[in-house]
Amino acid sequence: MSLPRKPVAVVFDLDGTLIDSEALVREAYLTTSGQFGVTLSDAQFLSLVGLNRDDNDVQLRGYWGADFPLEDFHTANRAFLLERVAPLKAGATELLDALDELGAPYALATSSGPPWVERHFTAYSLSDRFHAVVTRVDCANGKPHPEPYLKASAALRAAPTDVLALEDSHAGVRSAHAAGCMTIMIPDLLAPNDEMRAKALHVLEDLHTVRALLNSALAGGDR
Repeated sequence: MSLPRKPVAVVFDLDGTLIDSEALVREAYLTTSGQFGVTLSDAQFLSLVGLNRDDNDVQLRGYWGADFPLEDFHTANRAFLLERVAPLKAGATELLDALDELGAPYALATSSGPPWVERHFTAYSLSDRFHAVVTRVDCANGKPHPEPYLKASAALRAAPTDVLALEDSHAGVRSAHAAGCMTIMIPDLLAPNDEMRAKALHVLEDLHTVRALLNSALAGGDR
């Protein structure tokens, strides 16, 4: 297992990749939809994972109708979620420590908004560790469009082709791949399909495995 070239920087997705939040978000959506008198199946929720807000809203209006009060729904979801903090994914701390030791800069590219990012960066003292943060408010086009990864790469002053992108969702893998990044998928709620295996260089079990790969690549194992 190797990389085609030595990465000069790393860009992380947040939900489902760096923090174990997708199950928490699913709980919020299922709870809040019940409060609004509608239902959301697991399959419908999974169709939303990794999408930007606009595409997410298109999906939800398709499920619940054009007149559904989506802004009220999102407000209720935020109230539910902002009372909670998702745990870091297994291996996250060790991977960040390894990148710091190797001197490799890293950024965040997420479909979430600033309050959710700030809540978790504060909880885990990450604000001073990441060299750049790109949230949904920073992009005209969210995932699966390449803009989030293009902006994160530019903020790190790295060509996208020299950036390693870490993603859990199909929309995220499409975004990173379209930007030209070396892309690794670490599946969370969504299993990889043939498209994901074609677009991702590797599908790995967890961030511990990513760390082992990066230690080899950044230490000079890959040319």
